[in-house]
Amino acid sequence: MSIARFEFDNTYARELEGFYVPWKGAEVPEPRMIRFNRLLATELGLDAAALDSEAGAAIFAGHTAPEGSTPLAMAYAGHQFGGFSPQLGDGRALLLGEVIDTHGERRDIHLKGSGRTPFSRGGDGKAVLGPVLREYIIGEAMHALGVPTTRALAAVATGESIMRQDGREPGAVLARVAASHLRVGTFQYFAARGETEKLRQLADYAIARHYPELQGRPDRYLGLLSAVRDRQAALIAQWMHVGFVHGVMNTDNMTISGETIDYGPCAFIDGYDPAAVFSSIDSHGRYAYGNQPKIAQWNLARLAETLLDLINPDDSDDAVRQASAVITGFPLAYERAWLAGMRAKLGLARAEPEDMELATGLLSVLETQSADFTRVFRSLSAAVAGDVAASRVLFSNPAGFDLWLTLWQARLTREDGATEDRVAAMNRVNPVYIPRNHMVEAALQSATKGDLAPFERLIDVLDDPFTERPGLEVFALGAPSDFGPYTTFCGT
Repeated sequence: MSIARFEFDNTYARELEGFYVPWKGAEVPEPRMIRFNRLLATELGLDAAALDSEAGAAIFAGHTAPEGSTPLAMAYAGHQFGGFSPQLGDGRALLLGEVIDTHGERRDIHLKGSGRTPFSRGGDGKAVLGPVLREYIIGEAMHALGVPTTRALAAVATGESIMRQDGREPGAVLARVAASHLRVGTFQYFAARGETEKLRQLADYAIARHYPELQGRPDRYLGLLSAVRDRQAALIAQWMHVGFVHGVMNTDNMTISGETIDYGPCAFIDGYDPAAVFSSIDSHGRYAYGNQPKIAQWNLARLAETLLDLINPDDSDDAVRQASAVITGFPLAYERAWLAGMRAKLGLARAEPEDMELATGLLSVLETQSADFTRVFRSLSAAVAGDVAASRVLFSNPAGFDLWLTLWQARLTREDGATEDRVAAMNRVNPVYIPRNHMVEAALQSATKGDLAPFERLIDVLDDPFTERPGLEVFALGAPSDFGPYTTFCGT
């Protein structure tokens, strides 16, 4: 395959004219590959060896459009911190095209930081190195943790010096891959304009691409809402299981596919705290760790509003009733997904009525002492094998944990199976390594100074988060006491 040729099949460009603006990436002075994801490239059916090159850097910087691509800036709207913006769109990004991967799945290749578009709203359309590498780290870590996510294909330096709040920073572009970039905000864009037929076209496209089992059904638009609800319920539950805080759950950052998207002011909790907020712009805690399920439901209600004329064009009251029933079902869908994951984390293979109380009881103990969420859950497999000291040492006052431990151990006696099998199963869902905020920050600071070694090392560690490895103990620890409160930024 030619370096300039991808096997593109660009359905969004072909089938949804009027949903985007054709556009080209900005030319940059010196595109240079920083990190290329060869395994992902191979999965996409690309020539990884050829693309990990100067020519590949030019493509993934947006500097050169490969043959067969149809670069475009997608239109969308969105609620941002509760306030509606009727036009947002790809202000610094381009959909390069779509490929069919080696599993037969359609995947978007998308550039972030490739220059101004008609949706830029006064911004420079650029990205800088730190946020690009943050998204690379977190996206790939989430993938390794088993959480549905967009992924990083390439991080490219542009050779530019970009002005930001703290001075000039090196420019960069992220090439990311997604099942699609359809968002709740995409539907909001056309609903706000009263363009019902375009909404129908968009919904039919989303169904064909992500929920083909709904095609042809008379209730397919209600089915679409229900399917997105269930995928988002499962996704948010997975976020909660690994202690992930998205930080900016605007409706333009919620995908129809059920993948995590846009790693801006994101972070992971160390000590368990439902009120944890890391984003510099979330002053009221709207997107706090513990609020994420409620915000997901709120976002889905906004999606429901866009679909009412499709659900029942002849009876708006009936449409509202049907859509409301779907949205009010979110807490139950989320609870089922969350509790199933918590049972796995606690080594429970079957369901019993008191399991919710058992799971929340441990979280209450963690919260009272801000005990390390990831380390405590990982240590429980040792407790199953008889070593409770590894867990108890993580609490400054283990009395509350000891009481919970008695209940948990009694619950485990009612489970079948060998201890070694339970330990192995728990260790497959309770990670040793997550993107600890202080480690991410250290890697990014070094990278912006020209030293990529900590970034590369962190990527390698996070690629296998469930296997404890000698010599990596520092990567499993929480932030040191002098790290202080952690604040993240959108990176725009």
